[in-house]
Amino acid sequence: MLLQEYQTSWAIAFEQLKNKILAPIKDLPVQLEHVGSTSVPGLAAKPIIDMDLIFQGQVFDQIKQALESLGYYHAGDQGIKDREVFKRALKPHPDAILDQISHHLYVCPFVSIEWRRHVFFRNYLRNNPSMAEDYQTLKIAIAEAASQDRKQYALLKETKAKAFFDSIFLNADLDTVLN
Repeated sequence: MLLQEYQTSWAIAFEQLKNKILAPIKDLPVQLEHVGSTSVPGLAAKPIIDMDLIFQGQVFDQIKQALESLGYYHAGDQGIKDREVFKRALKPHPDAILDQISHHLYVCPFVSIEWRRHVFFRNYLRNNPSMAEDYQTLKIAIAEAASQDRKQYALLKETKAKAFFDSIFLNADLDTVLN
């Protein structure tokens, strides 16, 4: 099954990842946010922890170097401005936590709209249970239409969930996530 019922272990997994990822950059102006469906209690999700590492100032190269020391590699922005993707390269840096917990890591400058959208959406769903339920219903329908295929699900979600996202972001003040 592509989607799983909400697991309280996802919040614990995020904290484990957070501790590991922030350790070599703890003195830099950064924060790590748990975003995506696994960050919304009660919401079904793919069991993959999505994280946005937000930074201020000219520290991207230091972050990149620190993440490389943990066994990540920079995979570019993959077409989304101000959102750099980092993926795990299992060798030569095996790690019990980083390799066992499925996750996506995005590095975004503080000025990025993308991380603000992620955090706003997370907070919106956390504070609006009926909308979270509607989103879950939509995701389940998309997973069924995709025959539980992960790649097909991602493609369908991009198009079929767009109206849902647009309805939430239409009047959103993304600066509210800064407070």
